[in-house]
Amino acid sequence: MFDTPLSARLASSRRILVAGAGGGSDVYAGLPLALSLQEAGKEVHLANLSFSHLDALDLDVWLCEDVAEIRPDTEARDWYFPEGCLSRWLAAHGLPSTVYAFPKVGVRPLRAAYARLAEHLGLDAVVLVDGGTDILMRGDEAGLGTPADDMTSLAAAHALDVPEKIVACLGFGVDAYHGVNHVQVLENLAALERDGAYLGAFSVSRSTKAGALYLDAVAHAQAELPAYPSIVNGSIAAAVRGEFGDVRFTDRTRGSELFVNPLMAIYFAVDLDALARRSLYLDRLQDTVLMRQVHSVIERFRDEVTPRPPKAFPH
Repeated sequence: MFDTPLSARLASSRRILVAGAGGGSDVYAGLPLALSLQEAGKEVHLANLSFSHLDALDLDVWLCEDVAEIRPDTEARDWYFPEGCLSRWLAAHGLPSTVYAFPKVGVRPLRAAYARLAEHLGLDAVVLVDGGTDILMRGDEAGLGTPADDMTSLAAAHALDVPEKIVACLGFGVDAYHGVNHVQVLENLAALERDGAYLGAFSVSRSTKAGALYLDAVAHAQAELPAYPSIVNGSIAAAVRGEFGDVRFTDRTRGSELFVNPLMAIYFAVDLDALARRSLYLDRLQDTVLMRQVHSVIERFRDEVTPRPPKAFPH
């Protein structure tokens, strides 16, 4: 009971990439897992699909095409730069401080970028992390949340030739604002369990070193970006602290009602390849080059499908 299928899958892995799937601050949602893996003696690297204007960075920042190597002294050309913020926080805590950043591109260039980084680092495992759970949507649900970035990352990582590929979601419930029906999230997890692809769940606890450091990292990011703090990680951090209900930590949530609760502090892990195979439209994204093409493909698919009706929790 105390050894999850996820820990068993990563037991023999030595060099692991923990990558934010949905862009923005998703890499922060991978931080508790990354820190725990480091504590277990693994070589862990961090990456993120970036929402920042990476094309304005200096040329010497680029490790290779579509892979930027962000360090604490990397000079940003964009006021919103969570990768740089995280790199500075890591350095301040004496931790490996490089954060790799991918630009917002379509599947074809992102697939090549992941392959280059995997070869450069000698990876034997990739953990794709979603802040929220909309990456678990297969396409016919009542609402998909904000799927374009997640699905681009999923398709790119699915093509990687590494021994272990896993998806981990943290922040159950935060996607309700974007129309995700969380009964359908659970329904999808049940289907993955039937496929032998569900790898268990575990909580982020503030009593652990990784949990305490995560809270500190989120607070640091909120202080550096007071005008645009992450609602996702702010909600998760509030749940880790034991707060409940309509918790206020930013004016960005003004006019909406949050439901912070302990489920937001739980990771749900699944096999990445099995999740990709369950998608009803991932194959249509393979030749996309630009993110706007990804959006267009998803919109066309949704015009063709009859969504499953949303369901209410029975209790």
